[in-house]
Amino acid sequence: MNYILFDGTVRNALLPFTFTRPVAEIRIGILTIREKWEKYLGYTTTTLTEEYLSEKYPMVELEDNVMINASFLPNDVLSEMVKSLEKNQAIFKGDTVIAFYTKDTQEEIDFDTYEIIEFNEDCLTVENTWDIFAKNDAAIREDFDLITEGRTSLPIPKNVNVLSPENIFIEEGAKLEFVTLNASTGPIYIGKNSEIMEGSVIRGPFALCEEAQVKLATKVYGATTVGPHSRIGGEVNNSVLFGYSNKGHDGFLGNAVLGEWCNIGADSNNSNLKNNYEEVRLWSYETEGFAKTGLQFCGLMMGDHSKCGINTMFNTGTVVGVSSNIFGSGFPRNFVPSFSWGGASGFTTYLTSKAFQTAKIVMSRRHVDFTEEDAKILEHIFEETKKYRKE
Repeated sequence: MNYILFDGTVRNALLPFTFTRPVAEIRIGILTIREKWEKYLGYTTTTLTEEYLSEKYPMVELEDNVMINASFLPNDVLSEMVKSLEKNQAIFKGDTVIAFYTKDTQEEIDFDTYEIIEFNEDCLTVENTWDIFAKNDAAIREDFDLITEGRTSLPIPKNVNVLSPENIFIEEGAKLEFVTLNASTGPIYIGKNSEIMEGSVIRGPFALCEEAQVKLATKVYGATTVGPHSRIGGEVNNSVLFGYSNKGHDGFLGNAVLGEWCNIGADSNNSNLKNNYEEVRLWSYETEGFAKTGLQFCGLMMGDHSKCGINTMFNTGTVVGVSSNIFGSGFPRNFVPSFSWGGASGFTTYLTSKAFQTAKIVMSRRHVDFTEEDAKILEHIFEETKKYRKE
């Protein structure tokens, strides 16, 4: 069977992260949504996404296809239902389609002609940006079980202080000496060729992905994911770094999500709680205004390729778009459009020529090419987000 993950109606609610990737490429827990589905299904998948992303994330369509809404995270029950789908069957949860069987000749789908199968079980969904950190605790636990089932961890080094060692899994090539791991509050996954430096104190649930690094004497409070090739230092609480991003110095990052190729300057901090303890509002690209989150704790949402200088201070519930560069004293506003250059004293446009030059340097340090596809995607985002910048 050919499985295709589609963005669904939540794509705009997940901006700025979905400016540069399909919904399926969002990392929550240990794995991306795509990686989860592929493990459950036992098949590779392709993507139906925005046209400007389709060159980098192409769709492969065969005669028979099962389309899956990527905002739904798989579990045993849901994945078995999807694998059992037959022609003219669709799985719904309430009014939302989860998956359906289609032929390549069908240009429009009329679900009135389908047999509707109701999914009444619980499963994790990603429908808003803040879901990525708010549901990360549950997602890490599910992924930990999925990844480690039937496998044996490397032994925990004798000089590691440990609570609940049965909830810790260490992959090949990982390095950790003289650290404290408390897995009594949730599982701790330490990925292949990753490193936790001396003096770090980590409370689960926690995921350190392949080639990622925890710097000296870092404090992690749990429900945190450090994506592949990322680095963290200082104090981190309930945050997700997708991959190739750095928060390598002292300072606080909490209830936050960083895309790829982000960098947080030394001694930078984000607030995750308003002084009056009220509900946090977050910039919505759907309504082009600030929307209620229902959360008391909500920090920084930063899109791919964005960076901030040393001692940057982010207000509670700040959204930074793609490829912005923030620096200077004071609090920048809590919505920073894509391709902005500046800080609290004001912003100018960060031209693509300069942004691409930086991206090439940053990515080459990790032996990754900045491709023509990447440039086209960022050019599209630059044009699409012009309306938010004061040109």
